[in-house]
Amino acid sequence: MKKIAAVLFLIGLSAALVPAMIFGAQSTADVPATEELKAKARADILAGAQVGAADTDYRIGAGDILGISVYGEGDMAVAPVQGTAREGGGEAAKEAGSGVQVRIDGKVSLRHIGDVEAAGLTLTQLADYLKVIYATVFDDPVVTTVLVQSNSQRYTVMGKVTTPGVFQLDYPITIVQAVARSGGFTEWANSKITLVRKDGPKDKLFDGNTFKFDYDGFMKGKNLERNIMVQPGDTIIVH
Repeated sequence: MKKIAAVLFLIGLSAALVPAMIFGAQSTADVPATEELKAKARADILAGAQVGAADTDYRIGAGDILGISVYGEGDMAVAPVQGTAREGGGEAAKEAGSGVQVRIDGKVSLRHIGDVEAAGLTLTQLADYLKVIYATVFDDPVVTTVLVQSNSQRYTVMGKVTTPGVFQLDYPITIVQAVARSGGFTEWANSKITLVRKDGPKDKLFDGNTFKFDYDGFMKGKNLERNIMVQPGDTIIVH
């Protein structure tokens, strides 16, 4: 009888353990996103871009340093680099934190998902894009993207200004603001400014690839619309 009771006990114990074995499952949330998913997510983000956004929003390019993090998980950079924010041609630089650098091929390497193409997207588009990809790893991820250092978009100020040089176009800036950022006019300046743009727009403001701006006239309230926004690659010459 004791042997029979022992056998029945073992059978009952096995039956109790079977459901746990049947309904157990290994998580697949850490499976990397496929290249097909990455390509489709990027295409969907670009297809949904608002017309005119490129005129005001910063576009990521090769060399830029980005801060990319997922809430609760931290920095997603595989190999963080230190970024610095530099002003013009001067030597001064302030520390701006670490991030991931956009390679020459326009991609960044991120934890869990590998290489993703960041160049050509705005910071908002990149965050939306990465949210789709990281959803294959985390449950409803909150992705934050920050421009730590702008290296891809720059403009040049030369001529009779206090601090000529190459400046990072890390925020929207007008001709007047660009002159002020370069230290303002020297005592020999005559207030006449020429902006040279490689691909000058075909409108009445530009004469081919050049644009003339009268600073004194602007200060008197004349032709305010001529204080146009500076674009990447522009060269501003102060006469």
